[in-house]
Amino acid sequence: MSNDDQDFIAAALPTFINEAEEQVERLEQLLLELEASPGDRELLDALFRCAHTVKGSAGLFGLDALVGFTHHVETLLDHVREGRRALDGAVSTLLLQCNDQMRRLVAVAGSAEPDDPEGQPEREALQLRLRDAGVPATAPTPTLTPLPVSLTPAGERLWHVWVRFGAEVLRNGMDPLALLNYLQTLGRLEHVVCDRAAVPALDALDAESCHLAFEFGLRTAAGREEIEAAFSFVREDCELHLVEPDAGPEQFIALIQSLPQHPRLGDILVAAGAISQAQLHAALAEQERSRATGAPAAPLGKILTEKAGVSAAVVDAALQKQARQTEGGEDQRFIRVQADRLDAVINLLGELVIAGAGATELARQTRQSALVQANDQIGGLIEEIRNATLQLRMVPIGESFARFRRVVRDTAAEVGKDVQLEIQGGETELDKSMVERIADPLMHLVRNALDHGLETPEQRGAAGKRPQGRLVLSACHDGGSILIRIDDDGRGIDRERVLQRGWDKGLVERGVVPADADILGLIFEAGFSTAEKITNLSGRGVGMDVVRRNIEALRGSVAITSEQGRGTRIEIRLPLTLAIIDGFLVGVGTSRFIFPLDAVVEVIEGRGAEVAMQADGSGVLSLREEALPVLSLRTLYELDAAPACERSSVVVLQSGARRYGVLVDALLGQHQTVIKPLGRMLRTLRGMSGSSILGNGDVALIFDVEALRRFAEQPAQRSAALAVR
Repeated sequence: MSNDDQDFIAAALPTFINEAEEQVERLEQLLLELEASPGDRELLDALFRCAHTVKGSAGLFGLDALVGFTHHVETLLDHVREGRRALDGAVSTLLLQCNDQMRRLVAVAGSAEPDDPEGQPEREALQLRLRDAGVPATAPTPTLTPLPVSLTPAGERLWHVWVRFGAEVLRNGMDPLALLNYLQTLGRLEHVVCDRAAVPALDALDAESCHLAFEFGLRTAAGREEIEAAFSFVREDCELHLVEPDAGPEQFIALIQSLPQHPRLGDILVAAGAISQAQLHAALAEQERSRATGAPAAPLGKILTEKAGVSAAVVDAALQKQARQTEGGEDQRFIRVQADRLDAVINLLGELVIAGAGATELARQTRQSALVQANDQIGGLIEEIRNATLQLRMVPIGESFARFRRVVRDTAAEVGKDVQLEIQGGETELDKSMVERIADPLMHLVRNALDHGLETPEQRGAAGKRPQGRLVLSACHDGGSILIRIDDDGRGIDRERVLQRGWDKGLVERGVVPADADILGLIFEAGFSTAEKITNLSGRGVGMDVVRRNIEALRGSVAITSEQGRGTRIEIRLPLTLAIIDGFLVGVGTSRFIFPLDAVVEVIEGRGAEVAMQADGSGVLSLREEALPVLSLRTLYELDAAPACERSSVVVLQSGARRYGVLVDALLGQHQTVIKPLGRMLRTLRGMSGSSILGNGDVALIFDVEALRRFAEQPAQRSAALAVR
């Protein structure tokens, strides 16, 4: 191998690993979907294509262990797809375990030992199980055995066949000419034409790639299934179209609609079998003769209709397909971008937002209307760029939810439970970085629900429930944040048992009975567990406190509700992004604070904002005949600066389903907020989720509206906010 080839492989290997990981993940999800629909042909074909893609791509990089092992998996999948082996629970489990090995081999593909000798014994054991499932232990050599077809001249009909072989056919050991020879055992080939349109120029030709396409007639008594069976070994590596004898315009039109992309009208009609290559060349030659004489050339479709006898409806269908390809052919292009490059763009965008805010502030100070207007226009463009850029990082959370199908399947089997997983709202989008960081907390909560929440089939039957438990993962947008719920219909949480454990551990003063929400909140305390014995899943009291800490690190919150004997619900509320948000800027004395704009319900000024505040900074405001708890930031954070104005305002905020008010001195309006992490000295400051730099260089702290709500409703906890002086 030349140095250039080695450099190319080294540069392309990360792309292969990334794509192979996606294929392996997709393969697992398809296997889990097939457990519910084992006969779905589309899913089976997609499953086979995933394995075939991994094997073919791995071969280009010399990953022999991955190629060899995936070949055995691919062969079993082919047996399943062809109906020679049922996809029962045992086969599905075997394929999932094989998929784990494929994932492991992909992960070590870029290492010094890509063959992974440590995992070889386990792979050999899986290959034995594949053999027991009816798969040969060694790679089969494809042979074309003539089919037992009885040919009688009276029953022969002329089929039109068009086939284009894929680039990998030769590398996979198949010979297109051998296939044509084999077809002669079924009948006679007539008018064989080789389509050379896909053959590149000589200097760009790859001798190991196949560029062949053939069009011919096959006079045979065999049926469609027997003809297609001749191409079974290359079916995934070719485009094959069969036009039945005596096909009418309707059949040609249907075939044209299903054809792959062809840029020219003649190519579409040839691929559909409506005309032959010879007829196309004759029509094109007639066009050239007309142009040579100076006369206007007739449209190709008209020539084919008049001279070749093609139906006008077939030509119209081909023209419509050509028009759709021309209009929309470039709309579905995708490009892969490294995540760190996108992060760098977002960081620069954040600096641009800050600089833009500073320029706008300076423009307003000059009081020059033209300059202010120009800066406002720039600010609008920056906001559009911000929204479009942040949208690039948004991904459906369903991709993360789908991974839990395997977790639920394996964990339920481990603990002897029958569980049905339902996913709702999978199309809800969330920042990719958020999806990655929420995966571990979700994993722990799902496993906890399977171990603690849901009962065994026997226990459920005794309780009058159906034997199969139900676990629901759902997501939706709610008030500028994303709400993730984990629901189960299990036994629920025994509050008395939780409270007793809280007394025993000293988390609650013995004899004191807190509110239900506070009792359930004990579950998230460090070291808390109600398990009677330690298992592989739970019992050590490690995890739920980490779950809450990780969620709060994302500026989120977690809450739990439960009804004993009916089930439990865990709600996780997260911001949509960690980078840039729309904020509402307020002032208290000389300090500046920011509320997430999506959490601001309304603002009350003047006499309506007059609240009788207590010494601890709490108060109650009557708002439309409802008591609204109000919190004073000046008292909470012991701000000494005098109020900037005589009359304060109340900002009404919403956290979940609850509302509360915050007393402030000044309302400074909407502000594009670039979120910066709090420094080490301020990380213990309760009620804050980050900071932002204003246009004039000052720093404003960003509030955590959920934490403030707890302060507003529970004055006794407010002293914890003063951890930093």
